[in-house]
Amino acid sequence: MLTAAVLIAVKLLAWLWTGSVSMLASLVDSLMDSIASAINLVAVRYSLVPADAEHRFGHGKAEPLAGLAQAGFVCGSAVFLLFHAIDRLRFPRPLRDIEVGIAVMVFSIVVTAGLLTLQRSVIRQTESTAIRADALHYATDLLTNLAVIAGLGLSSLGWAWADSVFAIGIAAYIFYSAVRIGSEAFQQLMDRELEPEVQQKILAIARAHPTVVGVHDLRTRRSGRLRFVQLHLELDDGLPLTRAHAVADEVEERILALLPHAEVIIHQDPVTVSEET
Repeated sequence: MLTAAVLIAVKLLAWLWTGSVSMLASLVDSLMDSIASAINLVAVRYSLVPADAEHRFGHGKAEPLAGLAQAGFVCGSAVFLLFHAIDRLRFPRPLRDIEVGIAVMVFSIVVTAGLLTLQRSVIRQTESTAIRADALHYATDLLTNLAVIAGLGLSSLGWAWADSVFAIGIAAYIFYSAVRIGSEAFQQLMDRELEPEVQQKILAIARAHPTVVGVHDLRTRRSGRLRFVQLHLELDDGLPLTRAHAVADEVEERILALLPHAEVIIHQDPVTVSEET
């Protein structure tokens, strides 16, 4: 949020100074980033609240809900930019002090790159959906900043239309980013299965236990940083209940080694019953 606030301040001054519509595009993008980051701050904080009597599966879905909100804000900013850029393309105006705008964009690129480095480190540690969506915002910012520099540079060479055309391109890319953010958030809210490669690893872990005869009915989903895994182990009919329970615990521990932030539920089935069904 602090990064977004700094970028808003410098881009606002640069837009007022230069009158560049692509600079305005970048300014609006930073405004949306600040709103999205504020939403993320609330969502991430709420998603970390432990499970309670009314939310026995925790509050992790606050993160994909924040992702949907971000997608809505970003779509709105893209539409605004598109109309403004088309209007400027129809009624062009001369730009002023283009060097100031380019200097501000270079500053923005440096600041944004630093933020992205920090965010990617956090994503590796937490796998947060909300922060991943936020990082996608700022990754697109790097491209939009480069596009603004290109538009300003071409305008300074006498191609006045370039500023508006690049602003339209920025708007299109922002809209595309919003669709990606919204799609990922929607899939989480719909309890989409974990990635196929993760499912295969879970099955391999379960089947690798020497006492396990087979595995079936694997179900997975994700809620924020939490992942939920359910499966049935097929065990020998004569295996004592205490041993069957111990086998399930051992398999669960190995799955948790693969997915540290997970809740694992394992049901033990006699192998002959599994064969009949």
